[in-house]
Amino acid sequence: MSPGRILVVEDNPKNLKLVRDVLQYSGYEVLEATSGEEGVRLAVEESPDLILMDLQLPGIDGVEALRQIRASDRTRGVPVVAVTAFAMDHDRERAFDSGFSGYVEKPISVRRLPQQIRDFLRLGGVT
Repeated sequence: MSPGRILVVEDNPKNLKLVRDVLQYSGYEVLEATSGEEGVRLAVEESPDLILMDLQLPGIDGVEALRQIRASDRTRGVPVVAVTAFAMDHDRERAFDSGFSGYVEKPISVRRLPQQIRDFLRLGGVT
């Protein structure tokens, strides 16, 4: 049995592959989207346990995608974690102020990511 279903919304193919491979190796079922619009659609259709959302996306950005995800009764309670290369304190604060449940900095640490995901799932009430 999978420890959880994770939707990864990332437009960079290398970053998407890295995150997908690490999560699948850790036993997670991974759904993928390469735009904010596709991420919103998959979130509503598939009801993932957690969403990893890049902030800089083609079309609608991660903040707008989060707003649309929170507007749906079906996905309102799903933890959504911001993933970004912007690592300044004000970027982290802006992500939390926008309603993200957590924050992961790029470049992604393949060693730390599985524990970060477990922590986000636990905080979101999914264990």
